[in-house]
Amino acid sequence: MITVIRDLAQELQQKPHLDKPQVIFFDAMGTLFGLRATVGEIYAAIAVSFGVTVDISALNAAFLDTFRASPALAFGESDLSKLQPLEFDWWQAIASQSFQKIGALEQFEDFTAYFQLLYDHFATAQPWFIYEDVIPCLNYWQNQNVELGIISNFDSRLHHLLVALELENYFQSVTLSSASQTAKPETPIFQQALAKHQSQPHQAWHIGDSFREDYQGAERAGLKAFLIERPG
Repeated sequence: MITVIRDLAQELQQKPHLDKPQVIFFDAMGTLFGLRATVGEIYAAIAVSFGVTVDISALNAAFLDTFRASPALAFGESDLSKLQPLEFDWWQAIASQSFQKIGALEQFEDFTAYFQLLYDHFATAQPWFIYEDVIPCLNYWQNQNVELGIISNFDSRLHHLLVALELENYFQSVTLSSASQTAKPETPIFQQALAKHQSQPHQAWHIGDSFREDYQGAERAGLKAFLIERPG
């Protein structure tokens, strides 16, 4: 396990005999960037502007339970005009069920209006921060002519978020579960990402913070996998 992405860059510098990968893939949330507050805190803060107050800890726990029990965010739809409503509905169902579990859903006069504001908020830079080791290492690998990509169990808002965080120019590819038919840890999503770089599994690394989705998934797909441990 690595604790910072910088460790990998240093290993390449210190051990030049190591085979340099053609491409390095990254998970997004929890690997490249994280939330400044818990999901429960963010949900609750925006709910206040709609006259709704909740127990933040209870809401966060309800969100985590609902999120983990939800079906994969994978629709196999590349047409954004069709994909984006599917993504919106998927997340709205999680949010509404989270509030329902703590008995607060009925407090909203217009839950859809609340959720639209919440949904758009997560596509901005405001709730996120970039881990301090990320930019130096992305610069290093770019200078080494290593291709970079993202494989994420997220939705099309990630494209807007990468622009907002000024990360978009580092990555040659972004592979999203929502536009795919499967999500990590399933092998096909890794294969889709590899195809974008015309790369074989043994020529690729994958770095992520989930043992199941990132480490085990990448290993099963034949990539060299690295598990990163982020604080919190």
